[in-house]
Amino acid sequence: VFAGMNGSAIENFSCVIYNISFMNCTWQAGRDAPGDTQYFLYWRNSRYDDAMECELYITDENGRNMGCRFQNVKIEIEKAYFLVNGSSKNSLIQFYDEYIQLYKIEILTPPLNVTVNCTRDPAGCIITWQPPLTSHVENVDCFEYEISMQKK
Repeated sequence: VFAGMNGSAIENFSCVIYNISFMNCTWQAGRDAPGDTQYFLYWRNSRYDDAMECELYITDENGRNMGCRFQNVKIEIEKAYFLVNGSSKNSLIQFYDEYIQLYKIEILTPPLNVTVNCTRDPAGCIITWQPPLTSHVENVDCFEYEISMQKK
């Protein structure tokens, strides 16, 4: 049973991890939420961690929290838990919660130290690189690469 006014919970919640350890989460206010509704994000990286409130909210022009920026995020094996609740003087606000596998929302950095050595030999060119930096991949054989070549 969800306590609170129908349509007051946030909508379109999404998170993305970038540059190895930064994460942004954003949402939209519930379509029927009162104008004074303020939202608060709590998350827990694993069941062994304590829940933490967002330390750096992203706000709209009215000062309403519409997202959060995180630093030093570590991707764990199990799903992270996110909860956004709200408060209003006018009514109870429904909460929103979701479990997310963090590795699925990571935008990987490009491969590093890409080098191309071409010869006149029919074998063509040798292209080498190092895998992208990531906080959680221990087996670099897990990566798949796509090479797009254009003749100039």
